[in-house]
Amino acid sequence: MITKEEIERSIITKYRKTIWRPFTKAVRDYELISENDKIAVCISGGKDSMLLAKCLEELQKHGKIKFDLVYLVMDPGYNEKNRQMIIDNAKKLGININIFNSDIFDVVNKNAASSPCYLCARMRRGFLYARAQELGCNKIALGHHFDDVIETIMLSILYGGEYKGMMPKLKSTNFSGMELIRPLYLVRENDIINWAKSNELTFINCACKFTAKETKKSSKRLEIKNLIKDLEKVNKNVAYNIFKSSENVNIDTVLATKTNNEKHSFLEEYTKNN
Repeated sequence: MITKEEIERSIITKYRKTIWRPFTKAVRDYELISENDKIAVCISGGKDSMLLAKCLEELQKHGKIKFDLVYLVMDPGYNEKNRQMIIDNAKKLGININIFNSDIFDVVNKNAASSPCYLCARMRRGFLYARAQELGCNKIALGHHFDDVIETIMLSILYGGEYKGMMPKLKSTNFSGMELIRPLYLVRENDIINWAKSNELTFINCACKFTAKETKKSSKRLEIKNLIKDLEKVNKNVAYNIFKSSENVNIDTVLATKTNNEKHSFLEEYTKNN
């Protein structure tokens, strides 16, 4: 059996190049953590949030910035098996989790038949912000990774008709003084999967009662994930180019932009210059 210490060590040794360095680069480049922050690490029970917890723990131990961590698990209505798996994995990894309950799955199942994931995500975030604030935290950390970022960009283009990304950090509009951070922003999903497998770890996937009824073939995100994989077979740089595009938007060549939901046409500047 692989020990907690071996799992922790693998992050900064075996997976130093693929996980630890991208993680610390995101924290540094996007200024995600400041001195004396108190961060609520939001753990869903999946591979991403569990790795996030361990990475932040390692950074807290060995980094130069002093900050505090609490580990939040919101049970939105998991079945007993999934809830117990989260508890068991947290114990194996030495993560001191705080569990609180909600009825999000039931609410979503009754009220959002057409777009359950959107409502579920918004409700989860609201519950997590509120609980984190109660505990004196000023930030919540989510486990979104590099592939989530590029898939979001492609989903917005192909199905939303807009160019919209996933930011590495956001200020909350409903909870004063609170921020959301995504420290795994530059870490590839396959590297997270490899870390879990090599350490003989098994985590829950999305345990939503609603989406369990749906076939995986109907998932738009899965469709985009597979599309990117197919494109990478032709051009290995596709994923990184999608990501890089969000850093290189040439405003002079787009028809319109949005700022605070206010649309601005290229004609505004075009007219000024004539």
